[in-house]
Amino acid sequence: MGTTQLESVPEPKYWHLKTVLSEALDSDFAVGEILPNERELAARFGVARATLRQALEQLELEGRLQRRRGVGTTVAPPRVGVAVSTAQHDWSGGGAGEAWQPVDCRTAAAPAAVAGALDVGGEEPVHIVRRIRVSHGQAVAAELLYVPSSSVPELSAIDASSGTARARSVVRELHRLGLDGQDRSVELGSARADDAKELDRLPGAPVLVVTTRYLAAGGTAAVSVATYRADTCRLTFGDSGDVEISHHDQERQAS
Repeated sequence: MGTTQLESVPEPKYWHLKTVLSEALDSDFAVGEILPNERELAARFGVARATLRQALEQLELEGRLQRRRGVGTTVAPPRVGVAVSTAQHDWSGGGAGEAWQPVDCRTAAAPAAVAGALDVGGEEPVHIVRRIRVSHGQAVAAELLYVPSSSVPELSAIDASSGTARARSVVRELHRLGLDGQDRSVELGSARADDAKELDRLPGAPVLVVTTRYLAAGGTAAVSVATYRADTCRLTFGDSGDVEISHHDQERQAS
């Protein structure tokens, strides 16, 4: 079998432009500053607008740029470290200083993949709690927490049938169950319309999707699907603390 000489493959034009634009962001623009429109930028760097869009999309994916409704493309601030662990998940069920803020709760059938993980029938209703995670005063994640009735058997005694109060009640009852652990996966995705609105993003913007399965009594007690802003968040795991690697350090390592 022959080998492919990757060194001989020319660098894509948009990738080179991305590097040039990144240097310009550092030297010519301030955090929060609005970039010129695509026509002006394409003329400034002597490229086609299609090439420019590819470079801008890559910089947005890397967290250097943000697209904001009614504003345009702005220079993004440094990413905020967001811890993803049981301790940080906040099972308090509601409070002035909590990271996760309850928004609503409804009862409906879970998506097929979630129903399979919960080992419930496809048409069996589960509690679906919607919460928003706030960090440094900014919404950074939107969560759907799927909880089967078997995990919160005492919930029937609570009067609230929906809304914020119901969401808090479901979370509190889940916490009382006594969770044994969790497993988690992270993947890159695109913001759905409802998540985009709550996170002040455009539909289709890059997001990090964290799916967590909470375990209790040898089974799955709940499933969380949390959508994090990819442009502002650095997800950290475990209890060993944050690891800071700056954008410039990465550029130097690559050169």
